[in-house]
Amino acid sequence: MSLRALLRSGVAAACIVSVAVPAGVAGPAFAAPARLEVRSAQAKDFTRIEFRWAGGARVSQRRNGQTLTLRFSRDAKPDLSTLRILPPKWLKGAEARHVGGALEIDLLLADDADAKVGAADGAIFVNLFAKAETPAAPATQTAEAAPAAAAADTTPRGPRPNPIPAGGVVRMATDIAGSQARLRFDWANPVGAAVFRRGEAVWIVFDAPAPLDVSKAPRGLSQFSRVQAVKGRDYTAVRLVAPRTMPISVSGEGGSWTVALGAGPRAETGRVKVDRDGESARAALTAVLPGASAPVWINDPAVGDRIAVVTALAPGKGLTSRRDYVEMALLATAHGLAIEPYATDLGVITEGDLVRIGRPAGLALSPAAAGAMPVETAEGDGAPKAAGMPALVDETWGKVGPGGFMDRYGALTDAAAQEAGQGRDAPVEARMALARFLVGSELSYEAIGVLNAAARQNQTIAGTPEFRGLRGVARAMAGRDKEAETDFAIPILNDDPSSAVWRGYIAARAGQWADARAKFAQGAIAMDQFPAVWRARFLRADAEAALALGDVDGAQSRITEALSDKAIPNAEQLAVRLVQARMFEAQGKKTGALAVYKAIAQAPLDQLAAPALLHATQLELQMGKITPVKAAETFDGLRYRWRGGATELETIRALGQLYLGQGRYREALEALRSAGTRLPDLPQAVQLQDDLATAFRALFLDGMADGLEPIQALALFYDFKELTPVGADGDLMVRRLVRRLVDVDLLGQAADLLQYQVDNRLDGVPKAQVATDLALIQLMNRKPEAALQAINNSRTTVLPNALNIERRVITARALMQLGRLDAAQEIIESDKSPEARDIRAEIAWKSKNWGQAGALFETSMGERWKSPLPLRPDEESKLLRAGVAYSLAGDDAALGRLRQRYGGYVDQARNPDALRVAFAASDGGQLTANDFSRTVADNEGFAGWVAKMKQRFRDKPAPVGPSPVKAADASASTAAKG
Repeated sequence: MSLRALLRSGVAAACIVSVAVPAGVAGPAFAAPARLEVRSAQAKDFTRIEFRWAGGARVSQRRNGQTLTLRFSRDAKPDLSTLRILPPKWLKGAEARHVGGALEIDLLLADDADAKVGAADGAIFVNLFAKAETPAAPATQTAEAAPAAAAADTTPRGPRPNPIPAGGVVRMATDIAGSQARLRFDWANPVGAAVFRRGEAVWIVFDAPAPLDVSKAPRGLSQFSRVQAVKGRDYTAVRLVAPRTMPISVSGEGGSWTVALGAGPRAETGRVKVDRDGESARAALTAVLPGASAPVWINDPAVGDRIAVVTALAPGKGLTSRRDYVEMALLATAHGLAIEPYATDLGVITEGDLVRIGRPAGLALSPAAAGAMPVETAEGDGAPKAAGMPALVDETWGKVGPGGFMDRYGALTDAAAQEAGQGRDAPVEARMALARFLVGSELSYEAIGVLNAAARQNQTIAGTPEFRGLRGVARAMAGRDKEAETDFAIPILNDDPSSAVWRGYIAARAGQWADARAKFAQGAIAMDQFPAVWRARFLRADAEAALALGDVDGAQSRITEALSDKAIPNAEQLAVRLVQARMFEAQGKKTGALAVYKAIAQAPLDQLAAPALLHATQLELQMGKITPVKAAETFDGLRYRWRGGATELETIRALGQLYLGQGRYREALEALRSAGTRLPDLPQAVQLQDDLATAFRALFLDGMADGLEPIQALALFYDFKELTPVGADGDLMVRRLVRRLVDVDLLGQAADLLQYQVDNRLDGVPKAQVATDLALIQLMNRKPEAALQAINNSRTTVLPNALNIERRVITARALMQLGRLDAAQEIIESDKSPEARDIRAEIAWKSKNWGQAGALFETSMGERWKSPLPLRPDEESKLLRAGVAYSLAGDDAALGRLRQRYGGYVDQARNPDALRVAFAASDGGQLTANDFSRTVADNEGFAGWVAKMKQRFRDKPAPVGPSPVKAADASASTAAKG
């Protein structure tokens, strides 16, 4: 048989197929599309289930309780496993039945769900959503307590005109003035309102059930967020989230209400007076609220309970502070009343301007005579007196006397309780005396509670210097430094030396060394008036600040002054010695410093022994007394021995740096990350996070991880990918790692990395650039559908022309791999680039247009025959297929031209036997069909193209341009689209 006949035989055709598809790799699979495809998507307000039939179908529906049955006009075997195993919101499950040649699907809806069936975009859909709200019934009241309530609730509210405006909707208008946001609600006529805070939420309630339109509420304000309109049977409300410290004020005029959030002008409001109900036979409360309406009961979605709200007409009047009782609490309000019930049978009724609150068996209140009990003043009982400065701690405050602590504490507590029972206008001296005693005893949290309770009852004391100074001291003792700074920051304490000392102490704990030194200098006149233990603490903090700023002499003078007082406890002496050891280290006296560190490390006080051991180990490592391995063991044990504060962070940082130096990259990152974001205000926390980011950059940007196996580098990157920096540096990290993965044929992992970039980190042109690389890798991995998806999902109208051409070529190659040759040809019809020419040659080859295929493959080689360099894999593949195509076409002249030009390259080729067969004349065949199959199977065109693409990947620079992080809530809208 001649060679030409051999190549035209069916045996040769099988051999040629092996050129396009390597041995062991399956070609694209073409599965028949499913007759019925079931999709589901979840949005914020509804769930959508779609049934997509090939060729269409009709549907009928019937409803039996919460079971919705869909009967289709055709039969199929749908995959409902997701709906059964992981049902979306508002669905409990799904089952399919085959009845009379038709498919029936039962959807079991949740108890609070409703459904709507329809058809759109070629699919039958079911939308599931929450049922329309059913108004909640008021709190249950027993027959004994309810007669008055029932009468009040059904009594007409008087000749009030209808407040609901024409159109039935009240729109919320927002005005921003400086740091204050004003919310305005305009009703047609006067309407009752209530404004109060509960937790993080601010409620604005009106006693008319008109819908509120809050769609124009601005976003991104500091004053409030997450605005939500709530409508009930007899009320409507707005619930918004605002910082707990955000000031709130209310002003009303006729049917117009304005609620202001933030610092700024505040409307004058009256006070609601709450007292014991003297007319009730059982213990009850009465509040005087002019213009009160009937109470409404509101479900709080955050807490999951109900609260009673009593609205009132303008002008504004509210309850200035929260009042807690055994069975209920009255919330602080800017206007109106809000009652938080603890008992299920609490009753709330209105009678004109009176609001009565009670229970069938009466409220649990103090005896009526309790408020009249005499209160012993603190003047003659030796109670702690105010110090000479607002923030000064008198050393006599903590003295307990011969009766011991409990007797002293009990006497002061009784006096404070009797004083508080006198009401809002009672004096506060007994409660301040109790707070001084608690501060002197370093019972800081208890002192804060006493002071806060006093301020809730009598707000005028909150502006006094002693109250702010005393509470600031208690908060600083408790470690609540930011709250303490707020107290010390009031203008009246600006020039107070004692407050300056505490401000310096707080600044030193935060690592603000320069500020600490300045504040300690400002308060120098008050330093000696503090008790010895606090004076030693302040001097130690001042010495630490001096050391941090390089002032060794200043640190030494402070340490000497602190140690000169022999009255300070041993623990404080050791704390000062610890700073002294650091001073020795700064002076270069390492041996002396190490001796002090080791001595303190033996102390039975872990808060001192832990940092001493840390510094001793670091110093021994520097001096070569221990090995890095031994130091790492010590640091690793120490970070679990002492948790909290700067010592833990310093230990973790030292351990991480040690691991990095030893090449233990994973352990280093795990150690540095173990601190998380705890104690973010400490300078050590900032340094530790910087170390973590620097280590990650060094590994994946500076090449430290290049020594790891690609799969190890990938695992390390995945485990710590949250450290990837935003912007070009992060994208360059990913590109370098992707290049390494592509080099070793880990194409799936490389695609996953780029897919994450496309989905989460990029937009616009950079996204399209990376998506193009993703599509290319998917093609190399024989996934043309995924390549098309990457291209389609990154379409934009602003791409550079060169990138558009590249994406068009990739699209054509993907279509060609799917067998859609005509579509691929059409995509590149006007493209004259070499890449497009290669695809045309591939299409001609797959179409068995041998003459055209041979010419195109030869043309794509250009004048390569003039270069003496060996053939690249892709060039060798083109020559091989050109020769085979010419042979099949019977073009001996073209074969002679190939032999003449490229015959000298055959011996240096990767597969010279295959080239000899391809270049041979029609009557000169020397090899059998089996020989040809064996030689050609190792040299297919796809492998050559992949090799070329790998080189392209190595040479291509990283994308440039902005890389904004995409909004997290985009996923919800994506899900809604199905």
